[in-house]
Amino acid sequence: MQNHHSIHKLVEQTQVGLAKAHHNNQDPNVKSLPLTFLDLPFTGPIYVRRQFFYNFPYSTNHFYQNTLPTLKLSLSLTLQRFFPLAGNLICPPPPHEPFIRCTNQATVTFTIVESSSHFNHISSNDPKSVKDLDHLVPTLIGKATYDKSDDTIVSPLVALQVTVFANRGLCIAITYCHVMDDRSCGHFMKFWSSLCRIISCGEILDSTLLKEHYLLPPCFDREILKDTNDLEAILLKDYFNERKIWKDKLIAQSQSQSQTQTQIQNGESILEEDYLKITIVLSREDIEGMKRFAMNKLKKSNGYKAPQYLSTFVVICGFVWCSLIKTTRHKDNNEEEEEHFHFPADCRNNNRLGYPIPVTYFGNCITQCQTKLKRMELNGEDGFVNAVKVIEKGINDVKSSPFRGAENWKELFIKLFVFGNSAFHVMASHKLGVYETDFGFGRPKKVEMVHSSKAISLSECGHVEGGVEVGLVFTRVQYQRFVSVLKLGLQDLMISNPDE
Repeated sequence: MQNHHSIHKLVEQTQVGLAKAHHNNQDPNVKSLPLTFLDLPFTGPIYVRRQFFYNFPYSTNHFYQNTLPTLKLSLSLTLQRFFPLAGNLICPPPPHEPFIRCTNQATVTFTIVESSSHFNHISSNDPKSVKDLDHLVPTLIGKATYDKSDDTIVSPLVALQVTVFANRGLCIAITYCHVMDDRSCGHFMKFWSSLCRIISCGEILDSTLLKEHYLLPPCFDREILKDTNDLEAILLKDYFNERKIWKDKLIAQSQSQSQTQTQIQNGESILEEDYLKITIVLSREDIEGMKRFAMNKLKKSNGYKAPQYLSTFVVICGFVWCSLIKTTRHKDNNEEEEEHFHFPADCRNNNRLGYPIPVTYFGNCITQCQTKLKRMELNGEDGFVNAVKVIEKGINDVKSSPFRGAENWKELFIKLFVFGNSAFHVMASHKLGVYETDFGFGRPKKVEMVHSSKAISLSECGHVEGGVEVGLVFTRVQYQRFVSVLKLGLQDLMISNPDE
């Protein structure tokens, strides 16, 4: 885990606008997109950052002459379809609701950087400094503006960056405001990458080709989501409270410790300590072993009706959660302390809301699942199985009542993640297919998310069939302990046979 000192050279920062559609003469100069009740909990300076690393054994001149023009053209064509992302989040004063506004002149900031970092290291599963990864993602913090004349906050939604590692690779990174969820972001990135690949191959963009997989247009129909629980008024009140805090920070234009801490919690700041981002690869055999072990234990639990099936998500989250508690809480003797585990659930899946939602729906279409256990229940011998039980129950609760407890989402988030230190939350999913994002350079060598130590990122494994990648952030001391906890945990699962 040696440090890899590097130089990052800013080459270009341009604005890429929307390509003009053939029917653009009939388009209004200004388009707006309202937010839904599911967007409101994420409205504000809450950012997500993802990186796609590609092998690219060509010179920087080759990149500038052959690749960069195609990246820009395909991005412009993509923004024509995903026009809200080139716009701004508009947050007027109460009682007016926030919305996205986009003009025909709207653009996205597109940055080109050259790096002398060790590409093979930075794009591997090996532990790497969060600070090193941070250089490779564009920033949106500080881009928001406050207009005193009409008491309105205006914030861009997306920034993109390509980092070139001469003769070795590329990193294509996106930072976006959480007015769209991971599935919407995945749709945008795959649409862009597919167009880039098609154009670079010299294919003609006709109407037939645009109907191919990944090239379906996004769905902006806001009437699809039904607020049957009358949550909008509650979530809007929470948003207005958050807006006041955001506004005060913008007015102060302060870089105080308080603001820095908030940025860390929102996932878009270099952590002050030298934190490490690590990736754990769990193979299909590991996962099947977890399922067998947990299922056998659950069948023997008194008074507990074991499920017929345990999902990959449930067993991985249960295993990682109890491993994290054993790693980070081992010096804390307060065994009665409650530990919380939060994860999103995509409402597009399995007719979860009782009515169909297109997979191409643009925005936030997720609910929040919240589970908890006492620390001693996770630290003990049955910690893994206890975690599996409550996560499985949480998923079943979401299936029966998707927005149970939504009126307390914001309050609980602030309590646990802003002021507390007894919670972890999951980002993304291993079902999003992020490794299918091919710009014409082949599948990504590595896909990363940059996040805080309270988050767990999941994706499918890029190079192990049926495997899952788990992204975690630790201090160096915690990392050493986690490796030991992980090895022991996997050994116990593989050698134990509860049927004996």
